[in-house]
Amino acid sequence: MKTVCLYFEIHQNIHLKRYRFFDIGTDHYYYDDYENERSITETAEKSYVPALEALIDMAKANPGYFKCAISLSGCAIEQLENHAPQCIELLQELAETGCVEFLAEPYSHGFSSLKDPEGFRDEVQRLCQKVKALFGQKPKVFRNSCLIYDDEIGAMVADMGFKGMLAEGAKHVLGWKSPHYVYSCCRAPKLKLLLRDHRLSEDISFRFNDSSWSEYPLFAETYAGWIADLPEEEQVVNIFMELCALGIFQPLSSNILEFMKALPAQFKQRGITFATPTELCTKVKSAGELVVEYPTSWVDEERDLSPWLGNAMQQEACDKLYAVAQRVRAIKDKRLQQDFDYLQASNNLRFMSTKANSYGGYRGIYDSPYDAFTNYMNILGDFTARVKSFYPDLETEEVNALTTTLTNLEKELAVKDKEIEKLQAKLDKLQSAKPAAAKKPAAAKKPAAAKKPAAAKKPAAAKKPAAKK
Repeated sequence: MKTVCLYFEIHQNIHLKRYRFFDIGTDHYYYDDYENERSITETAEKSYVPALEALIDMAKANPGYFKCAISLSGCAIEQLENHAPQCIELLQELAETGCVEFLAEPYSHGFSSLKDPEGFRDEVQRLCQKVKALFGQKPKVFRNSCLIYDDEIGAMVADMGFKGMLAEGAKHVLGWKSPHYVYSCCRAPKLKLLLRDHRLSEDISFRFNDSSWSEYPLFAETYAGWIADLPEEEQVVNIFMELCALGIFQPLSSNILEFMKALPAQFKQRGITFATPTELCTKVKSAGELVVEYPTSWVDEERDLSPWLGNAMQQEACDKLYAVAQRVRAIKDKRLQQDFDYLQASNNLRFMSTKANSYGGYRGIYDSPYDAFTNYMNILGDFTARVKSFYPDLETEEVNALTTTLTNLEKELAVKDKEIEKLQAKLDKLQSAKPAAAKKPAAAKKPAAAKKPAAAKKPAAAKKPAAKK
């Protein structure tokens, strides 16, 4: 029996404003509020609202059968709360149907998993707390920014207690293997890996409305037939895409939502079921360990990091940002932390890409990748100066050493607190298990040895009388 895992990502670009060199030190606000509000409002109206309403209809029409998964970045949640709260309400309504599982991801939708492991853990924890507060679920499966994955990241995710992680079914990693199985991380075999079928995913998200495509127009019956005709032993089909594919990448006029609504009925006819990522990670055994030495992503033909870190400008900007990561955590200033989150957002680096046709030619307010780099570095100049103003002018190595020491001390204290709790629990258990009746009565006690009579004691030597003068 074939099982489909349907997943949607919600992330919103953070648009920076024009920031000149002479603004450094005088202007500490970096965002184009008008563009941020316009873009999230437009995306909500054209995509998020109708798409979420369609998912709710699918869940109500197919109770207990239709299932999907969604993850939101912290940046997207904040933008939705500020400018499109109706989307949060629709997500909560979808959660009430019981058909959706919310996944964890980095709060900033940045690259802390590659550059800042400690910050990565902190981001994931903050996002999980936000998801729990809004939707009442504690995420059990993880999805990294841009679906980035390698063995080292998998080990960190497993260490945080997640059951599974989503990743790209990249050809150069799989080789002859199929993405239609559940795999496990080679460094942490308990972490299950769900690999995206990029062909079936992009048939919906990218090619659906392409009139030059050989399969255009695509019908739900045809799509369900492709899945049903897969080899019998290939039981798991992971279809991952951005939610804005429904309405933005593929306009509503293309009947993309009617196509999605027709899928459950077509799947039922062919014995195809839906499952959430946690259900797959719990019920399906791993087909083997997957070795991924170099990071993969779900973008472009190469499925690597080149859209964000492919040239010297992107690498310099990324390194300079994460060079102050430890200081930002140590300062614990809310405004500074929010700026750090927004500056990490992946689109800031992608606007600097020099790859042909990367990002579909869209660069926001920038005329070129060099323009994007200049603007971003001006902002970083002001941001790093603000961070350093909280500390004396010490060498970077010295500051990093001090912050590392503080971090290690916090970890040691946390470990000791846990040990104390365990020992206290054991002590309480032993004391409660010892019944009062087990105590021996006083009469049963062994009598103390009889004391020798005072007469038996050796008399003290008589003192000599003092000599008379």
